[in-house]
Amino acid sequence: MRRPAEVGFPCRRLSSRESSGKAAVARAVRCVLKIWDTSGYFWQSAWLKLYYLLDGREWSLFLFGEFLSSQGVCVSLSLPHVTGAALVPSLAFWCFNGILMVADVTGKPAFITRYRIQLGKNDPVDTQKLRQAINTVLFNQFFVSFPMLVPMFYVMKWWGSTFSKELPTFQWFLVELSIFTLIEEILFYYSHRLVHLPLLYKHVHKKHHEWTAPIGVVSIYAHPLEHILSNMLPVMTGPMLMGSHIVSITAWFSLALVTTSISHCGYHLPFLPSPEFHDFHHLKFNQCYGVLGVLDYLHRTDEVFRQSKAYERHRVLLSLTPLSQSIPDIPKRA
Repeated sequence: MRRPAEVGFPCRRLSSRESSGKAAVARAVRCVLKIWDTSGYFWQSAWLKLYYLLDGREWSLFLFGEFLSSQGVCVSLSLPHVTGAALVPSLAFWCFNGILMVADVTGKPAFITRYRIQLGKNDPVDTQKLRQAINTVLFNQFFVSFPMLVPMFYVMKWWGSTFSKELPTFQWFLVELSIFTLIEEILFYYSHRLVHLPLLYKHVHKKHHEWTAPIGVVSIYAHPLEHILSNMLPVMTGPMLMGSHIVSITAWFSLALVTTSISHCGYHLPFLPSPEFHDFHHLKFNQCYGVLGVLDYLHRTDEVFRQSKAYERHRVLLSLTPLSQSIPDIPKRA
């Protein structure tokens, strides 16, 4: 049998650095899988306890797990054992944004505010404007998002596997997560471009762009129509198409909620995803419409961004030195 090099396939010997790097990645993957397999019994057992506590009532499982995690709303429930499991994602949302709002309003602690992206903006934030934003966010959560979960429930019930007693494997959840992310990128990008059309921008999207320097809680500060088109549908569609398990949906909604808060938070904090991309959109309006940046690259709606200092700073910060100091903006000419 002829070797690959003899039939036209180029063979390249891996360098020691590449080999060690691939080996490290392989070890990390095996470690994660081992941890997941070890903890799998714990999560399966916890899920079954919740399942039997609610007697397998699908609407109760969907409402408590889904609505609370996707909206980030702390609601007092009559079932104390349910509240802990249901409110973890919501508490994560409000704790994360609560800490940031304290920093926005007071300018402290410095270990957060020193990572501000748009220097001199929201320093401090207008408290009246912030209250208005919170009221709009709560309205969207209770009077827009919650009603949208009703038809979603019946779609998931039709699939028949959403409320299964058996949890999905970690590998399958990663596959679903990848598909959810791609669907969100497509739907969010084009719906976002849609609301930037002059007529829709004037009457719908302009509300969200009142914050040219955004903060975390305004991630869902929007006109109700935009909240439906750009905030809810891109996140809901993936699980509905895949017939995902309620636990996968809850994890995905929680992840989407936290990451959009990071994208809007206004601080490029260490070890968190970079918010430079979407922050630049709020600053320039006609750049960086998507989530991942893939469609922006294909449609060339990130060309100004790629020529900016913000693009150089668009990476995960792995040190404690703010990127605004290590990669400062070019001073404006007098």
